[in-house]
Amino acid sequence: MKIDRHGQAKILTPEEIQLLFNEGVKLDPPRDRALFAVMLYTACRVNEAVNLRVRDVYDRKGSVRPVVLFRKGNTKGKLATRTIPVLEDLRKYLTDYHPPKWADYLFPGRHGKKHITSDAASWILREACKRVDIEGVSTHSFRRTALTQLSNAGIPLRVIQEISGHRTLDELYKYLEVKPEQVKGAISALSMLAPVESTEPAPDYTGKSTEYLRSPLARQSPSHSVAVGQSPLAVRSASQGWDSSRVLREPMCPKETLDHPLVNILMATIEGWTEA
Repeated sequence: MKIDRHGQAKILTPEEIQLLFNEGVKLDPPRDRALFAVMLYTACRVNEAVNLRVRDVYDRKGSVRPVVLFRKGNTKGKLATRTIPVLEDLRKYLTDYHPPKWADYLFPGRHGKKHITSDAASWILREACKRVDIEGVSTHSFRRTALTQLSNAGIPLRVIQEISGHRTLDELYKYLEVKPEQVKGAISALSMLAPVESTEPAPDYTGKSTEYLRSPLARQSPSHSVAVGQSPLAVRSASQGWDSSRVLREPMCPKETLDHPLVNILMATIEGWTEA
């Protein structure tokens, strides 16, 4: 029974699945577990599950096949035949349960007539939910739970569509549940758009310019302007109070280096700058 689910079946938690499989089944445990497992581990519709034939699941020797075959005639809209690989968890339940030898259907009805109905399968699930006090569950819960789990695991929607048998992706979207924490996590990704704040205070250009104008450096700066043809060495020596010509007169390198023709040319050029 669906309760306050806005028309959608409840998504089962792993704990609720454990309760249903272990404590919920009473009438025919092997069959009921196999029924629940087929719907959960293949994400099939309840009508597709009850219409399965023995040969769709077991081979002639009675062993579980590698895939479960959902025939086109038993699918919703009769779109296409689907084959779903058998997960090891499903194999375990199908091995524990084996239909009677005379049965044609995987889940035969009473007195061997045809198969159990979708309503009968729903009743089995409702009784199991009552025993473990779980509300809001329907046979569609297994399908929604499986498809949502696949989506949360990052499986491409096109692949999930092949498993679910939906005609379009729009139909598939309706089955997938988005949790509040997923929305919160998605929104948190927008934090990368926030501007980075500087840890240093913004420069006060007005205050600094006033202070600079009052400093001795500012008062001396007019005499430090570079005249046309004046060398950087002369400008620096004038601003710092030392004689650049003294540097030229008292070299700080070996004499043999100064005697090199290129050095003589360079020294003559510098002296020309300082005398300009």
